[in-house]
Amino acid sequence: MSKKVVTVFLMICVFLSLNNSPVTGQSYSFQLPSAQVNYLIESDGTATIEYIYVFSNDNGAPDIEFVDIGMPAGSTYSYSDMSATIDEQAITHIQNSEYVSNGVEFGLGSNAIPAGQTGTFHAVIRNVSGTVFPGTAEEQETYVGTQFQPNYFDGSAVSGKTDMTVTIILPPGLTENEPRYYTPDGWPGADEPETGFMGDRAYYRWQSADARGDGQYLFGASFPARLIPESAIAQPPANNTFSDNSSGGISVAIGNFIDNISGFACCGIFALFFGWTTYQGVVGSKKRRMQYLPPKVSIEGHGIKRGLTAVEAAVLMQQPIDKVFTMILFSVVKKNAAEVVTRDPLEIKLIQPTPEDLRGYETDFLKAFETADAAKRRLALQDLMVKLIQSVTQKMKGFSHKETVEYYKQIIEKAWEHVTAEDTPEVKVQNLEEAMDWTMADKDYENRSRRTFTGPVFLPMWWGRYDPTFSTSSTGGGTGNVSVPRPSGSGQSSLPQMPGSDFAASVVNGVSTFSAGVIGNLTNFTGAVTNKTNPIPKSSGRSSGRSGGGCACACACASCACACAGGGR
Repeated sequence: MSKKVVTVFLMICVFLSLNNSPVTGQSYSFQLPSAQVNYLIESDGTATIEYIYVFSNDNGAPDIEFVDIGMPAGSTYSYSDMSATIDEQAITHIQNSEYVSNGVEFGLGSNAIPAGQTGTFHAVIRNVSGTVFPGTAEEQETYVGTQFQPNYFDGSAVSGKTDMTVTIILPPGLTENEPRYYTPDGWPGADEPETGFMGDRAYYRWQSADARGDGQYLFGASFPARLIPESAIAQPPANNTFSDNSSGGISVAIGNFIDNISGFACCGIFALFFGWTTYQGVVGSKKRRMQYLPPKVSIEGHGIKRGLTAVEAAVLMQQPIDKVFTMILFSVVKKNAAEVVTRDPLEIKLIQPTPEDLRGYETDFLKAFETADAAKRRLALQDLMVKLIQSVTQKMKGFSHKETVEYYKQIIEKAWEHVTAEDTPEVKVQNLEEAMDWTMADKDYENRSRRTFTGPVFLPMWWGRYDPTFSTSSTGGGTGNVSVPRPSGSGQSSLPQMPGSDFAASVVNGVSTFSAGVIGNLTNFTGAVTNKTNPIPKSSGRSSGRSGGGCACACACASCACACAGGGR
């Protein structure tokens, strides 16, 4: 299902729930310069929802006497679990909203906001159940998730832009790679949130200065089901149930026939949407782990950073780490600093004396292979990669990432042209040796090499140090590779050759050997590097003095029956 299709379904769902829209007085006129919306899933599976609104009442407008907050469709909640203030003065009038279906009315009383004045409204709603729904089994573990649409106000009453921050805080017990977020719908800011940990709780935070008080934005996240009790996982509801603990519990059935039909339809759409967005979350999480370059490299400077090696350019283009290591392996073999003893498992022997022209990452690479301990070797290679990424990041300061990447793509393209420019195989091998580093930096190296090297490939004399099964003797050997004389007058006795398909496979298999035999699981290895070079941002530790909590109208059925409006009527 495409994102566009999902969006159409959501639009239909919202249309079916329009009968729940509030009746708001037309004379009210205010702005909402600031809004902080927090949505916290507790370890018991309930949600804590928090709003901090700054209202600016327009000149000549009626006093803002009430703030109406829409509640999650299908949820249960209690007035006794709600608290609110207006300009730090307690609000005692908290009851069912007369104007918002499935909403709560907060009466400001004597602290109503008069015309031309501002006021800060702060509400915390705890123990909201029925907002977490079943997900899918992914990576051998079942996930659950939640969606919500922040409370919004009548467009005829609110005007101007709102600097809005929306934060989802997930239950304790998550590791860095486990939480998922859904791409927000309708959001005017960046799709990708700020991510981090508040103690042992992961969070996602979206912020935009271009939001609106009447904007209808949809957010969501998912996490492993093990973090909350199974009894807390709800099924998409047909109606809403309200329980008041202070009065022993009462039920209020919300809606009519249209509500039920729209609820049923929307919950079906929710299942489709949730499955799709969960899948996107898994892919997005894995993708993020492979993005080891820190975001600050992408902050555009001016001009091209020239002088990067092929390995450094591959890092800049975030090529897979196993491929980067294979490029380094080729480099130290070409410089006669090492030779491959066995391919699987990969073991190399250092050659003495060590060449003087080795680069820092080549020296670190050789040091990593001095130890026979596989775990210590992986750690050493991780440290190597971290240092290499940090070096590239430093070199890119002040330069344009986009222009520089395009520049090195052109170099790669010229390297391929250099390899294929001559028809004579003996000339090709010289060109191949000169251009091989850069052709390997091509993201499409595997397919392109198979297309390019169709006939016999004449190899450099050092090839035997890379492939121990290959023989460079004049009589041939190894795995059927043969060597042939160079043309007369060349001044050299012979040149090894290999079928083009075997040559391409040899390089490609070298990459897979590195992944399987040296660094293990590529995603996990890269994730460990990413945690150091492009980590999830940590919380600043600053406290706002709030009691914590969650967010807004936690729409259980993807906007279904989620009429979130109010604020002065």
